[in-house]
Amino acid sequence: MYRNTDLVYDAVTKLDELISVPIEFHSQRSNGDGIIEIGNKQFIVMQASEVRNSNKGFVISKLGLKTGISKRPVLLVAKYISKDAALDMRGKGMNYIDAAGNAYISYETLYIYIEGQTPVQREKVNQSRAFQEAGVKILFAMLVNDNQKAMSYREIAEFAAVSVGSVSNVIGELEEMNFLLKTETKRKIKNKQELIERWVVAYNEVLRPRIVRKKMDFINEQAAKKWEVETNDDSGEMFQWGGEPAAAIRQGKLRPEIFTIYSNAELRELASSLKLVPKENGKVEILDKFWNDGNTLGQTVPPLLIYADLMNSGYGRNIEVAESILENGV
Repeated sequence: MYRNTDLVYDAVTKLDELISVPIEFHSQRSNGDGIIEIGNKQFIVMQASEVRNSNKGFVISKLGLKTGISKRPVLLVAKYISKDAALDMRGKGMNYIDAAGNAYISYETLYIYIEGQTPVQREKVNQSRAFQEAGVKILFAMLVNDNQKAMSYREIAEFAAVSVGSVSNVIGELEEMNFLLKTETKRKIKNKQELIERWVVAYNEVLRPRIVRKKMDFINEQAAKKWEVETNDDSGEMFQWGGEPAAAIRQGKLRPEIFTIYSNAELRELASSLKLVPKENGKVEILDKFWNDGNTLGQTVPPLLIYADLMNSGYGRNIEVAESILENGV
């Protein structure tokens, strides 16, 4: 996810100043981010630059996956961890330390809990135009169409509903950040997994809050049970499912609790079609469809967007399904 041995050394050094237990970092490993040894306990390191409210679901999901497959306990090391994210991780029994020395480590007889250390200055990540609103839309267009013939600047602009100038600027930045290789005849995305991870964070932090239209709920339990029955291929002209219902349609491994809908249709049309009523804390969330694909028929949004919705939820039950959808669909 993020590798910087200097960050780990800094965090370990700071924690060493605050505890009386011997602590040491071993970075000579063929894979992974190394081992931190505290007393006689060894922890596999997982790194993240920052853990904020906008990406905590994503990081916690990754941490849960690594914990599930590791033979040793896992320790998250980050430059900055927000209070809310730290609280969530403690509640899930996940170990962490940050560069300021704040820590929660609970394993067998070892218990360390430190809070209140002044956080280091937060990095301003994702500040380039590529990860602002227009850039997020442009990257979405490029990522979901990456396996097809390279789109022209104008085609990308039309798909993302942005200006051609914005496309040119973002593509230039992606080249500078080593995410894009451009030759005279083709354009190829590089470091795709890292780019997807950064896109997911930027989408959920920058774009998603701006496109939420309304919270609603099913008019009754019967209507809720019939959500998929009322969905057919032609419904893609009015709306497309995202998040949990999209995953349920594609893989059948989830029973949706939150229903995400992407649509530019009138709310009353959606309400009538799906038997919905407005509700402030309803389990149906309606978002603007922020891309133009010629109203391509289909029950669900592209896999990349399903993945972003599922990872942002922070629910463990969504993790494996999200990874599978990303692996098979993007």
